[in-house]
Order: sequence, then structure tokens, then C-alpha cells
Amino acid sequence: MIKAGIVGATGYAGAELARLLCTHPEARLVAASSVSFEGKKLSDVYPNLFGICDILLEDEDAVVAKSDVVFASLPHGLSETLAGKCVAAGKKLIDLGADFRLDSEEEYNKWYGKAYLRPDLHAKALYCIPELHRALYNGQPIIGNPGCYPTSVALGAAPLLRAKLVSGSVVVDSKSGVTGSGRGLSDTTHYPNCNEAFSAYKAAAHRHTPEMEQTLSALAECEIKVTFVPHLLPVNRGIETTMYFDLTADVTAEELHKLYADFYRGEKFVRVLPLGRAANIRDVKASNFCDIGVFVDAHAGKAVITSAIDNMVKGAAGQAIQNMNLMFGIKEESGLELVPPAF
Repeated sequence: MIKAGIVGATGYAGAELARLLCTHPEARLVAASSVSFEGKKLSDVYPNLFGICDILLEDEDAVVAKSDVVFASLPHGLSETLAGKCVAAGKKLIDLGADFRLDSEEEYNKWYGKAYLRPDLHAKALYCIPELHRALYNGQPIIGNPGCYPTSVALGAAPLLRAKLVSGSVVVDSKSGVTGSGRGLSDTTHYPNCNEAFSAYKAAAHRHTPEMEQTLSALAECEIKVTFVPHLLPVNRGIETTMYFDLTADVTAEELHKLYADFYRGEKFVRVLPLGRAANIRDVKASNFCDIGVFVDAHAGKAVITSAIDNMVKGAAGQAIQNMNLMFGIKEESGLELVPPAF
């Protein structure tokens, strides 16, 4: 049985990790920490876990000591120190924050305003969307769990880029539920301001942009520029992403759909939808699925790809558990065979 710990267990992603680990057949949650609620039970903060996960919230050193693998659900700039403790103790770390996502320290400094505290640790880390990067895993003790928006984009774009059917830029239009902003309060996510409202935010300036460009460029084996505009949806969960690509060759919708179906054949968590159907956040809610819809605008010479994920599961905690399963050599679907509710 894998002993798992969570540092930052009372944020939304941390709470979702706890929920999913409670039913994992080959792992159990043995320790959790929270600066804000240390000394309380996790179920005191999240009553849905009452009688299911009444674990006491401790400090991060206790979590490292008790765990085989530590999930870091922390703001950027805080995971490197924790990663150092884990590596020194022979433990594994999965970082749900931004500290191990970017290859370039210069890009990290540009977008996050910080330098790497432990550059040596980045050589021991792998950025991993399992469907795209599992072959690169070679026992690294640290996995950088991808961001929610970049996951929806990379999975939706990968078959086109690998087939070299698109030119060097993509327009990405994404909509996210309010949980994507985290548990902290702000005017933007205050109920009266986000309910019955819909707007773009951080247009062409979102911190996930360099992560998208890094991943898409690696897939295409050439530089890909991303124009990224996220929007805030007045719902709790879900990301719907629509991407617009300039095609470099004539291709029909049927041919493109076959390309996607072949690319993801055998992948448990990526569902290529029937031709003509767009991805919908309702159909992936509370699951680890990514749904993809494939369209061709023959008039404009563009491919239009839609993807949908639950930002708290495939976009955060679920993918982190999928990465844990990869690290420990067990079936990637373990603990994640979740059926989305119909409504």
C-alpha cells in the first residue's frame, strides 16, 4: 500500500486529492498539512469528508516523514524547499504548483517573478501529462503536475502537432469554473460579481502561456506561439477550451477525426467524440476524462478543436494521482475510474 501525504490539504486541489485517495485501492492518505488549519481535522474544514477522512492536519515535516509520496498543493515558490526535503529523505514528490513546470528559469522569472531556489532539483524532475510524456519517466523523484489550462490545450492539440498539419501559431480560447482561481477570496470570484456574469481575464497575459508554448513546441518539434484568452464561467468546475489552427494541408473532417481516434486509441482517459459533437464540461464533471471534439473549417482552412476537462480532477488532483500511479508502476486508472454524473 502506497503511503501518500498532502502538503496544502485545505486548498481546493488538496481537498480533491484527499477525496480521491480515500477510495484508491493501492494507496492511502496517511498525513496532511495546512498552515491555516494545523491541529484541526481535515473533515472540520471539509465536512463532506466527515467519518471518511478525519485525518489530523500536521506540519509538512510530519507529512514527509510518514509518506512514500508527497503531493504539494502550494502557491508557486514554495515547492522547491519541500522537494529538497523529500529527495533527501528518499521520498517522491508530485508538485501541483508551478515550480517544476517550466524548463527555463528565465521564463519562470519572467512570468512568476522568482528565480529557482534549487536549480539542481530540476534535473531530477519530469513535467508529465501521462498520455504524452509517460515514456519519458525514468524513475525521477519529482513530477511537475501540469496546469489545468495547459492540460486541456496539450491533449487537444497533440495529434495535429505530431502530424505536422499546422503552422507556427494557435489561438486558444478557454473557459474555466471558479474553483480554478483557488480557495482564496477576491473581488473577481465573489459571488455577486461572478454569478450571472461572463468575461475574459488576463487576456494574452496569463501565466499558463509559457507552459503551453513549451509543451506544444516540443510536440511540433518547432516553435509554436500561443495567443491565450481565458474566461471565467459562473460554475464551480470544468474547463472548456476551443483552439483554432491554420492547416498546412487539405484535410477533411473525417480524416482529422480518424487521426485523433488513432492517436488516442487505448487511452483510458481521453475520449475522442463522434464527428460533429463538441466537448462539454458537463460530460466530464468529477472525472479524470478529457473529451475532444474535432472540426474542420474548410472555408477558412482551419482546424477547430474543442476539449473539456474537470479542472479539479484531470486538471489537478486526478492527473496528480495518475502520475503517482505511473511513478509506482501500477495501473494508471487505479483510483480514477470515475463515471461523470449525467447532470
